[in-house]
Amino acid sequence: MVPVVVQDGGSGQVLMLAYANREAVEMTLATGLAHFWSRSRKRLWRKGETSGHLLPIVEVRVDCDGDALLYRVRASGPACHTGEASCFYRTLA
Repeated sequence: MVPVVVQDGGSGQVLMLAYANREAVEMTLATGLAHFWSRSRKRLWRKGETSGHLLPIVEVRVDCDGDALLYRVRASGPACHTGEASCFYRTLA
């Protein structure tokens, strides 16, 4: 299981953070659509499977330690389940 930072491939805006297991990464690479592992539902999920806001992959990168991924995507709508473009819409400081 690795954390996945999801970034808009055009603007560079960070959209969300999710987690992926091997199967989710393989499905992402095979389909060109972002897939993740739902820790709460304990199952594979394709982002946008209920909302329709899919995340087509532009590029997948791995960090220097090989323990985190970056999905650069072309967002087709809001990434956050609240309807916000990014899950990082709240400012703390």
